[in-house]
Amino acid sequence: MSDKEITRNAVICGSGPAGWTAAIYLARAELKPLVIAGPQVGGQLTTTTTIENFPGFPEGRDGNQLMIDMEEQAKKYGAEVEYESCSGFEKDGDTFIVKYGNTSVRAHTILICTGSSARTLGIETEKTFWNYGVHTCAVCDGGFYRGKEVVIVGGGDSAMEEATYLAKLCTKVTVIHRRDELRASKIMAERALEHPKIEFEWNSTVEEVLGEVEGERKKRVTAVRLRNLKDDSRKELPTSAMFLAIGHTPNSGWLNGQVETGDSGYVVVDARQRTNLDGVFAAGDIHDHHYRQAITAAGYGCKAALEAERYLSQKGVIN
Repeated sequence: MSDKEITRNAVICGSGPAGWTAAIYLARAELKPLVIAGPQVGGQLTTTTTIENFPGFPEGRDGNQLMIDMEEQAKKYGAEVEYESCSGFEKDGDTFIVKYGNTSVRAHTILICTGSSARTLGIETEKTFWNYGVHTCAVCDGGFYRGKEVVIVGGGDSAMEEATYLAKLCTKVTVIHRRDELRASKIMAERALEHPKIEFEWNSTVEEVLGEVEGERKKRVTAVRLRNLKDDSRKELPTSAMFLAIGHTPNSGWLNGQVETGDSGYVVVDARQRTNLDGVFAAGDIHDHHYRQAITAAGYGCKAALEAERYLSQKGVIN
């Protein structure tokens, strides 16, 4: 059944911290936004056990619960939610028709908040210890391994930046890289190579994450099994955690090229969260490939909502 007869003020695609924050702001402005939640309601944070760097929670906060709280707050002020995924949109006069599930909705504005997905190694034990010793954000989760030994997988600037950050907290950081030289820029590579607490396992890949499992929520990583790509030898490297720094993939494929993206697929926005299409805004990890934090995503969501409200006012849709 089509919902085209109703023209929404704003449709928000995505339900991470950027999407829910935008929904809260627009709902409090009595604009009754519609959130198309996506395949993973709450986004990447729903798989995070404890967040210690989101303001207002001195004892930390379960990531999934934080997203539930944001959703409830948005609904409290009048946001509506469809638990489907946006599959595309088209311009129709001064409005847009947003497609999701088996239906569609007409909207004056669209806020793209579909985030990004961390690239993984694709091994089964990586899933077993996900967020229980296997992580993708050193700034988010490095503090749990203060005074311990950890490994980080990758060889680019992000990997070197995260390795240097972890070296401030951990007794030793071992970088595991598939090649015999780093892809990182010269200055970032030198900083890591010269650091006394950072070591390297060259020409190597992680075959298996080893650890202990006692129930669903009591797990810990104890080592990783490495395979040398030169001589096919194996070795076990003791560690308390494995951090992945092999990149992220923005969830922008559903846009079908209608919105301008960079070479890596991240949506291009200006300082006011506007895309190249008038009336279409973007917020969060869908455009931010540098910070990738819950708090920055929420801030971008706030900006996008305020700009969308300003756009609606300028177009005479609202007073």
